[in-house]
Amino acid sequence: MMVRHRRAPGAPPVTQRLRKGARGDAMAEPINAEPTSELCPVDAKEELLKECNNIWKELEECQSKLMLLGIETLLQSDTKLALLMLQWKALIVDYQECHERSPETISTNPDVLLELGKEELQKVKNDLEKVLSAVCSKNKQLEEDLKREQQWYEEQEQMLNTLNRIEEETKPQVEQLYKTRGLEELHNKMLQLKTYKKELLSALGEFLDEHFPLPKDSGSAINKNFSSEPAVELLALQEILEILINKLMATPHEPYVTINESFWPPYVELLLRFGMALRHPEDPNRMRLEAFHK
Repeated sequence: MMVRHRRAPGAPPVTQRLRKGARGDAMAEPINAEPTSELCPVDAKEELLKECNNIWKELEECQSKLMLLGIETLLQSDTKLALLMLQWKALIVDYQECHERSPETISTNPDVLLELGKEELQKVKNDLEKVLSAVCSKNKQLEEDLKREQQWYEEQEQMLNTLNRIEEETKPQVEQLYKTRGLEELHNKMLQLKTYKKELLSALGEFLDEHFPLPKDSGSAINKNFSSEPAVELLALQEILEILINKLMATPHEPYVTINESFWPPYVELLLRFGMALRHPEDPNRMRLEAFHK
């Protein structure tokens, strides 16, 4: 139901006001002075209160009517559901109508509207002042945080510049020290490897001399049918292995060694049979050491 705001019947017009006599009785008399278009704030508020009271009375009457309509007997479930659906549709229609049309003003009196507008503007002003105060406080806090962050950034930048300067100053010394230490470490490793190599060769020589000695009278045995030619000195097994190792390390792309008369055939067969050496696939007079290091 849309309640229309109107002035109560019998209410005095705006251009009249009460004037009290000396004995305290009130008499409603028109003012002899010329009518003005403005009212004092007290009369405007009184008129607004009267209109609100009249609206409240109409609301109470509507409420009483609704209470009387609500007293009815219980209906069946299906009938009650259908009635609720109808009421729901009616409420939707009322809602759409209220949403589409513009609201009515409480009063058409410009003085009343002026007072209400002043109150609303004062409320808006107070709210805006609170918001402004909060924003100023927040801005002040942000400025303080910004100053602290800028100070921290400057300190970090100074520290970074100092570290960069120290790094530039100590970089040549570090490079020189690194080179010196690197050369010293490399030299020490080379000495250790040479010592280890000598120890290995010495141990290998002792083992080979003990278990694989050279044959006796090797020169006369080889040249017994050729007495005019000089005797060939046979190489020890250790010397043959050293030749193969040096050839493999010096020229890994061409590790084959030619087998000559100084290589005792039993030593050659020993190396080939136990997989320590390999013959050339095309030339049987050449062999190389097996690449155990790969």
